[in-house]
Amino acid sequence: MSEPLSRIVRVDAILEEGQTVALEANAAEREALAAFYRLPSIEALSALLELRRAGQGGIRVTGDVHALVTQICVISLEPFQANVNEEIDVRFAPRGLEDQEARAHDTRGFAMADEDEPEPIVEGKIDVGALAAEFFALGLDPYPRKPGATFEFRLDQGENLSPFAALARRGRKSE
Repeated sequence: MSEPLSRIVRVDAILEEGQTVALEANAAEREALAAFYRLPSIEALSALLELRRAGQGGIRVTGDVHALVTQICVISLEPFQANVNEEIDVRFAPRGLEDQEARAHDTRGFAMADEDEPEPIVEGKIDVGALAAEFFALGLDPYPRKPGATFEFRLDQGENLSPFAALARRGRKSE
């Protein structure tokens, strides 16, 4: 399956002083992303990214992704609009044979303070559209709540919440 949102950038075409990439998902891309992430709809999705060279053939991508989506409230089950705003800061690096061998023989431990390992540059290209879609997904609220929606749980007088209450009532009837 191809990416629902794809914008390929050739690494060798990125200028020494960097490059700005603005992307806006069209209706078909938004519809495909909405289906992929099981959203009723995505009304708008855009990203503004800065691509800069980062030593030894690497690239650093920074910027923001913004979207207006329709989500379903986990309390009322009503659709409502929500904004997604997510920052992007990702490193890309080429994967040469020497790099793979060095990683295979690296016996250092992992420390929480270590930076994330760079994403691979594949065949001299990076997909900034797929990157924007990934960070869009990270910015989605996994438990969306419509503004003003509240959950009210009422316990009727005398009602017992014990999981054994039904068994107790059942036992009393047979006596």
